[in-house]
Amino acid sequence: MSEQLPAIILLAPLFGALLTGLAGNRDHRRCFPILISALAVSFGCAIALLVQVSQSGPIDYFVGGWNTERVPLGVGIQLRIDALNALLLVVITTVALLTAVYSFRRAGEENTEKTPQFYMLFQMLCVGLLGITVTADAFNLFVLVEVSSLTSYALVAMGSKSRGTVAAFNYLIMGTVGASFYLLGVGYLYMQTGTLNMAAIHEILADPAFGKSSTVFVAFILILVGVWIKMAFFPLYGWLPNAYSYCPSTTSCLLAPLMTKVSVYVMIRVMLSIFGADWVFQSLGWSHTVVWLAVIAILAGSVLALAQVELKKMLCYLIVAEVGYMVGGAWLANHWGMVGAIYHILADAFMTLCLFIAANIFIKHCRADRIDQLEGLFKRMPLTSTGFVVGALAMIGVPPTAGFFSKWYLLRGGIESGQWGYVIALLVSSLVNAVLFFRIIEIAYFGKNPAESHDHAHDEDSHQGQAGEATLLGGEGRPATVIPLLITAAIVILLGVFNAPVVEIIQQALEGMPVVGAAAAAR
Repeated sequence: MSEQLPAIILLAPLFGALLTGLAGNRDHRRCFPILISALAVSFGCAIALLVQVSQSGPIDYFVGGWNTERVPLGVGIQLRIDALNALLLVVITTVALLTAVYSFRRAGEENTEKTPQFYMLFQMLCVGLLGITVTADAFNLFVLVEVSSLTSYALVAMGSKSRGTVAAFNYLIMGTVGASFYLLGVGYLYMQTGTLNMAAIHEILADPAFGKSSTVFVAFILILVGVWIKMAFFPLYGWLPNAYSYCPSTTSCLLAPLMTKVSVYVMIRVMLSIFGADWVFQSLGWSHTVVWLAVIAILAGSVLALAQVELKKMLCYLIVAEVGYMVGGAWLANHWGMVGAIYHILADAFMTLCLFIAANIFIKHCRADRIDQLEGLFKRMPLTSTGFVVGALAMIGVPPTAGFFSKWYLLRGGIESGQWGYVIALLVSSLVNAVLFFRIIEIAYFGKNPAESHDHAHDEDSHQGQAGEATLLGGEGRPATVIPLLITAAIVILLGVFNAPVVEIIQQALEGMPVVGAAAAAR
């Protein structure tokens, strides 16, 4: 059974989506148990794969029995799990499982007539994200990116009838453009190498004659631009704020923590596993330029967030800045920059989930979608507010949260590479985050008139109770929404406290990749 784990982790949500479509349409109550069961199986497989990879090294799984003993490398479909993507598998399945618990009844209330379709798309999105993470084939990566993209377009469109549809259409257009760029780049690579397997492409491109090819150069540009669109790297971010703000709350809790982070992982995987660190950091010589683009992205995202009055819009622009963190770290061309970028992928997924769950609870139970409407929430919703504060402190970079250590590794990489502009941008962004979140905390704790805010909150509680918005935890809302928030907040702290073992796994993955050795020396 352990040999089939790479396939089971994908098949569980795939068959879960099928069962949801078959059984859920007859009885909507069957959808949630199927979802939880499928994601629990994937989560268990992810944990088992991480343990197995940590003990015995990378796992190669050839679909349909194709393997290099009988056919040349590059023929057939291959899945590859190493320490790097095993960590990401755990993050994806954990976020998906917590979001699934959060969706209990919430998804049915927001999509009353389309609950089975929503849960089918939810699971298909997980299939796409997990497949992107484990595939070792450049074209299958495109297919799985499209699986995740098409499902995310539909999930966004299920939001506000007017704004959600427009946001989904803009997302669709930009996503299609990004996918087209990526596919064209893969086509150019296939023209040059005659294979689609990542390892086989890398072996061929290691030949200096191929490395100097203009076809390879054009392929890299096309793939990079396509991935940058998918991750909303500034200035290619236009689709993200509306898509994540106007979609259903469960959708935002799934897309915001995962979509951009998985896209950053794809960029890193393309850089290291296909083209190689020697070619990207030495032959190409773009490191300095891309780092400065990341600096612009960090500062622009922070400034745009500072100008927002809507809570979720502010969080969306912070995601744009966070993408700049990770892109800049990956292109610092040294060991600690790459470690910081990968660790930040993991940390930011949970920080973002923490903030979006709390924000959605505020909006649902207090009708507070604007920052100035958050008065007195600490008194009314202490647990939810505490979860929000943990996510906020992590975004600022306060120890011992995961956000502090990810920024520490990124700053160390920036200092070692002499990229002082990047270092300053990280510090400025952290200060902007402090201004943003401490302003929110001040309003939520003190308010303009705490007594009046409390009375207003009490009236809202009574109204919500009559409307069936259960408040088993006082003013906090349902346990199914608050418990995932508190678990996520605990993970944000624990990931920071136990950052050393996680970083050790990341370093093990980088040392085990044959293309990473030059990254530490490339300057």
